[in-house]
Amino acid sequence: MSSSAITSANAPLLGENKPPAKHTSVSSAVFNVSTSIIGAGIMSIPATLKVLGVIPAFMLIVIIAWLADISVEFLMRYTHAGKSTTYAGVMKESFGRIGSVLVQLCVITNNLGCLIIYLIIIGDVLSGNQPEGSVHLGVLQEWFGIHWWNSRAFSILFIVAFVMLPLVSFRRVDALRFSSALAVFLAVLFVSISSVMAIHALIEGKTETPRLLPYLDSNASFFDLFTAVPVIVTAFTFHFNVHPIGLEMDKPSDMMKAVRISLMLCGTIYFTVGIFGYLLFGESIMPDILVNFDQNSGSALGSLLNDVVRLSYALHLVLVFPLLNFSLRANIDEFLFPSRPILAKDNTRFMSLTLILLAICYLAAIAIPNIWYFFEFMGSTSAVSLAFVFPGAIALRDVHGISTSRDRIVSAVMIILAAVTSVIAISSNIYSFFT
Repeated sequence: MSSSAITSANAPLLGENKPPAKHTSVSSAVFNVSTSIIGAGIMSIPATLKVLGVIPAFMLIVIIAWLADISVEFLMRYTHAGKSTTYAGVMKESFGRIGSVLVQLCVITNNLGCLIIYLIIIGDVLSGNQPEGSVHLGVLQEWFGIHWWNSRAFSILFIVAFVMLPLVSFRRVDALRFSSALAVFLAVLFVSISSVMAIHALIEGKTETPRLLPYLDSNASFFDLFTAVPVIVTAFTFHFNVHPIGLEMDKPSDMMKAVRISLMLCGTIYFTVGIFGYLLFGESIMPDILVNFDQNSGSALGSLLNDVVRLSYALHLVLVFPLLNFSLRANIDEFLFPSRPILAKDNTRFMSLTLILLAICYLAAIAIPNIWYFFEFMGSTSAVSLAFVFPGAIALRDVHGISTSRDRIVSAVMIILAAVTSVIAISSNIYSFFT
């Protein structure tokens, strides 16, 4: 994975006025899109199956993936119909300056939150945590005992300084295609080992029968089910990287092909890890399924598999981090310095933003213990706006006169469903917090 100085200067950052050289293959785009999709969402999917039941969760994954495909198609169509080469630029063509600012703020909120979550999960895997008073040891503590050098603060700092900093220093998204391919492989490895462990437990009769439908008792309500929707929405939100990846391809149709392949691949991975994770841990499953893997299986092989699963996914998140950081850094730069030269050509500004963002993510990851509420909030606000509300609004506004009647109907339905589910989810979370 290398990038020359000339190539790096052509990075498709949001402040750029001309598109980069087009040479990215469909397979490279599939890896980058899939890696943008499969982030921390995969470890929260099993918890949504516990809330929703298997059948509603499967239907919701399919519906959200289908809507994501439609919304990306809207974005790409209006991008090529206009003059802009960025998500914020497309919104500006339709809604003026306020539109571009809204996109930038949502990307900043969504991506910064995700990057903090990634570091939290990596810290959980390496150094453990203590949710609700129970102690969950990390892999390093299980192997070497508890020491200062494998504490949560030090292990995350080491990863940030010596692994993530080199990765986020690339200035061209296509330079990350090999790390993205490895990230996808690690996600598949995570799912494969989890599936084998679940099937083995099923054969030995150690699994619980998963609920096919949600169960509502005196402590739950119908509206509580909507709190699971934002988690899945967040898991399929990758729209902030559509333009950097798509504009490096020769044909717009190639990008849509890559998106559809990625959505099918990621949807399959999500449901597979959801069902087998639910089978493996049943009602004891936690919002972060990786915490469940610190349980001792009673055998050396089982313990080894647990550690491999946890480490493979932690490394996966390390490789996802630079892709989300790419769009985050670009949007912050365009928001703060709209009239300055492009970020890729300004070394001082590029490295300053990079180091500041890493420092913010690190400090927040140390201070925040739980990720479930992060996902619910982001999915209910910025993620649902980026994935569904903004693309639908662009198609309804139709400044280029290219929307069909079907497009307008689908856009309206998409916006209404997004708004209703978000309001219910936020209201339910607030009610649960105060009761």
